[in-house]
Amino acid sequence: MKKTDVLIIGSGIAGLSSALHLSDHFRVTLLTKEKTPDTNTAMAQGGIAAVVSGEDSFASHVNDTLIAGAGLCRADVVKEMIELAPARIDELKNWGVRLSQHLTREGGHSFRRILHHADQTGKEIHRGLWEKVKLCPSIEVIEEHFAIDLLTNQTLDPRSSENKKVVGALVLNKVKNHLECWLAHTVILATGGAGKIYLYTSNWDGATGDGIAMAHRAGARVANMEFMQFHPTCLFHRDSRNFLISEALRGEGGELINAAGEAFMKKHHPLGSLAPRDIVARSIDAEMKKTGEQCVFLDMTHKSREELLQLFPHIFARCLDFGIDPSKQPIPVVPAAHYLCGGVLASPSGQTDLPALWALGETACTGLHGANRLASNSLLEGLVMSYLCAQKLIADKENLAIPNFSKEDLPLPEAKPSDELSVIFHLWDEVRRLMWNYVGIVRTTKRLLRAKQRLKNILQEIKDYDSDYRYDQNLIELLNLAQVADLTVSSALERKESRGTHYTLDFPETASVPQETIL
Repeated sequence: MKKTDVLIIGSGIAGLSSALHLSDHFRVTLLTKEKTPDTNTAMAQGGIAAVVSGEDSFASHVNDTLIAGAGLCRADVVKEMIELAPARIDELKNWGVRLSQHLTREGGHSFRRILHHADQTGKEIHRGLWEKVKLCPSIEVIEEHFAIDLLTNQTLDPRSSENKKVVGALVLNKVKNHLECWLAHTVILATGGAGKIYLYTSNWDGATGDGIAMAHRAGARVANMEFMQFHPTCLFHRDSRNFLISEALRGEGGELINAAGEAFMKKHHPLGSLAPRDIVARSIDAEMKKTGEQCVFLDMTHKSREELLQLFPHIFARCLDFGIDPSKQPIPVVPAAHYLCGGVLASPSGQTDLPALWALGETACTGLHGANRLASNSLLEGLVMSYLCAQKLIADKENLAIPNFSKEDLPLPEAKPSDELSVIFHLWDEVRRLMWNYVGIVRTTKRLLRAKQRLKNILQEIKDYDSDYRYDQNLIELLNLAQVADLTVSSALERKESRGTHYTLDFPETASVPQETIL
């Protein structure tokens, strides 16, 4: 049994920045599931949105966010986060992150307001934060420690008459292959999203919805899980399933065309290829179904090789690796699961239903994104939420105390690796294919009901293995994956309309009164 003041689970922008904000006031322990920098943050290409130009305005950024969110954004949350953004950008630069003075524009934005570092913004942000965190004496970073479940006072003392409160987490030390019980007065979930519930995704391999699944198992509500945003343009190639072709290319004049070379987006939206992501993804899906082609193409041939190398060096080099020269030929692209707009229901500062449990970034559902995230608002949310969370905790410092339990309170078996990996991997693949085929960009009630029944069977099968291999990472990730998939289907079945990233042929109209889906 180990103790710390604040236990942060996750090492993306939300986890690292919250650790830095809290480091002058608390002992902070930050757990990473794998070796950093394996996070969605490090894979982000486009940039971070903020009003830093004189021609831009908070009102414009707020309005663009509300339009993209399709009626489900919380206007007060949007206003607060956007108005706090410039100061957070300055803070990011002070922490050593290098951002270009050249602002780009992405789909749904009225102005150029995307700060970036070429086409590897996330990697640069993660580098700067990671280096700063590693130098901080009050932050302990422990890699390859996989959080299995949240611990509550009722977990450790079933006779407790107190209201449920999170007191720590059960963690698998992957290096020594044993279990650890971490106690803390505050637990922060910064575990990212759940793109890996789908067959095709831009997310890193560890994006299995761990924080959302853990929080829901502990009793926290989740919201708007049906709103998985599909990025319109992921590279289509037999040897690549998760390489993103940034929206910033379309911001620089890139045009979506079909196999016949026809630009088709103006038929679907006045903004053409710069329409909001949900519309672009659905339009590509419709075009592929109409033509029978496996992909569409993003045409950047209006830019010279030199311009593309300057603006998008990483994307250009990656395309060349696959035999594609974007200055001479269009890039084949398909939509892929990208960003979860729902998550653990939380305030802008990350407070959840459960005392002492906070959720930040993509793990949380704050109302910033509504039914569809505006491009480059995600890194912004992680930054602002971590700041607000820290402010709340620091203000309440005198009332925070590490819970007092002994190791005898939680008898734990030894971690036992599974000898049924082939079956577990089969189920993993089945969940992801099921979600892609039945709960994809365009949905029907019939498909959702079939998915619900099949997930019920899969979850029962996982439960059967669970008793024998409870502390195997492959099994726990599969459990998290299946539970988040099930929450997604349940949310989708409750929404009897089409809105934002949720489009169903059975209810193609949008209801007059927007409502959140809370489970």
